[in-house]
Amino acid sequence: MKKILVPSIAIVLVVLTGCRSSISTRSAPTIRVLSYNIHHGEGMDKELNLARLAAVIRSASPDVVSLQEVDNKAGRTQGVDQARELARLTDMHFIFGSSMDFDGGQYGNAVLTTLAVKESKVFPLPGEPRSALCVTLRTPSRESSSDEFLFIATHLDTGEKARFSSVPLIEALLKTDTDSPAILAGDLNAVPGSPTMQAFDKTWRNATHRQELYTYRADNPSRQLDYVLVRPSKRWKVLEAKVLSEAVASDHRPILAVMQLLPKTKKKKGATPNKPDAGDGR
Repeated sequence: MKKILVPSIAIVLVVLTGCRSSISTRSAPTIRVLSYNIHHGEGMDKELNLARLAAVIRSASPDVVSLQEVDNKAGRTQGVDQARELARLTDMHFIFGSSMDFDGGQYGNAVLTTLAVKESKVFPLPGEPRSALCVTLRTPSRESSSDEFLFIATHLDTGEKARFSSVPLIEALLKTDTDSPAILAGDLNAVPGSPTMQAFDKTWRNATHRQELYTYRADNPSRQLDYVLVRPSKRWKVLEAKVLSEAVASDHRPILAVMQLLPKTKKKKGATPNKPDAGDGR
């Protein structure tokens, strides 16, 4: 198990520089992404049980997991470093990103992964406070080189104003590199068709597009709050998207997306940008 800890919230300018991704591969690796709001380990039965959560995570065989509502040595959860413990129980690497100090410890997001981690940053978002954990991951390809992609784990605020104003801040992560592959996974606290999701839809592709997958509340889910979004659309092929049938371990159900990261299309020599090639027929 490898520990990668993000000790503090980095400013947005640092993230803009540090979180760019580049790829140079012809392979199309499959990536299994899980997003799970773990409710600081407390289930619907009021029991704190990280082993139960770990079993749910393992059942999906994910390559990378976005976790929200994670305690780090907080009093209410008996001083446990929850990201570290879940990493131990799932045999994955972990990165913890603190959103705020809480009850003698910290509270925020975490990423579990079996992939190689190049770098990680945290930046603040409006609200409780909230934050986004930005991790650049490398996934082995079928060739000697590796694909890189940006993975953003986040938990947006419950307030509509704060939630909506988080969108342009997240957009800034890829503002200067819109062709690089990225995944945004987390509890967005917004239902499909809401102003926040409409704003994301302008530049992100929803892995659960055209199907509303209910994730909340876990015992009787009636709305989708949890998502896996990708960009650019041409770089990702969604193979599967579903909600895991787990009604007790947390107050949210986890959502799984299985995708292929497609190779970057090379520009044809002599082609005019934003115009069809001669003889294209369009």
